[in-house]
Parts: sequence; structure tokens; C-alpha cells
Amino acid sequence: MPVWGGGNKCGACARTVYHAEEVQCDGRSFHRCCFLCMVCRKNLDSTTVAIHDEEIYCKSCYGKKYGPKGYGYGQGAGTLNMDRGERLGIKPESVQPHRPTTNPNPSKFAQKFGGAEKCSRCGDSVYAAEKIIGAGKPWHKNCFRCAKCGKSLESTTLTEKEGEIYCKGCYAKNFGPKGFGYGQGAGALVHAQ
Repeated sequence: MPVWGGGNKCGACARTVYHAEEVQCDGRSFHRCCFLCMVCRKNLDSTTVAIHDEEIYCKSCYGKKYGPKGYGYGQGAGTLNMDRGERLGIKPESVQPHRPTTNPNPSKFAQKFGGAEKCSRCGDSVYAAEKIIGAGKPWHKNCFRCAKCGKSLESTTLTEKEGEIYCKGCYAKNFGPKGFGYGQGAGALVHAQ
């Protein structure tokens, strides 16, 4: 025999929920009409609900309130949203006052981010997108070449002498051992004077 007047209590309004109007979520019961986002009041279902503690949200409002913040965290490709979440109870971060830099580099980018290192070959600024580290120093990709023959270098083909970089062949010719038996190939005998 059925029990009349009983039933679970709604997680939103705390009134009795009867089986015909019941939606269950996270072990709790809700009226269909009470199963709404706590912020925007949109109807929810199992694919759009996001739960935080005892509160239910649509995925969009949950992301705004509890998701990552900052540049690149929009709501889809190309989204520019100026909503900072004040209506969700999010307090906007305070803006730091501008402090002038003591960096002598006149570039605004260099002043903001601390300046760029100088290329060991040409002496110009080397920014992260074009920087190669070789022999413990920064180089432009185009400057990372043998000082003698101009051949492009890699970390495996690099040799260094007195602050300059060389390919292994040029290094051997110019700084390697000289005399009988020290040639450029198998069996070569070269007399260097």
C-alpha cells in the first residue's frame, strides 16, 4: 500500500518532491522546475549541470565563477567578454599602479619584460622567438653559423674557441694539430708549415 504525503525534499526549495516531478542529481532530489542554475536560472539537465558543494550551476556560470581566470579563457573561439563575474560574487582584482623602470633599454617591450639579451655575433637584441643558446651564450638563428665558412650550426656540430663558434671541420683545420699524419681524411698526409 503506498505511503501518502511522503517523499524526498527538494534540494532547492525544501518542499516535498513527488516521483512524477522528481529529478535526481548528486544523490539529491529536485522538482523539475527547481532544477535551475543558481545564477542565470536556466533549466538544467544531466549534460549541462555542474555541481560545487551543495550548489548547482550551468557549465557557463560555473566556469565564470570557479574556472581559470585570465587571458585566453573565453567561452569559445574569438570570444571577447568583459564580464568579470561581479554578479557571481567574484571580486575584481585590484590594478597595480604603473611603476617606471630603471632599464636603460628604450623598447617598451624590453622595459615591460626586463629587456632582451644581446646576440653574441651581431650585438642586437635576441628575443625568445629567435633565440638559440650555444656555448652558453644567446644567438639569433641567422647568426648561429660557423665564424669561418658560414655554415649553419646545431648543438651537435658546434665547437667554441675564445667566444666564437665554428663547425667541426673549420675548427679542426684552424685549431687542430698540425704536422705529418694530421690530414683531412683517412690516410691523408699533409705537411703544414
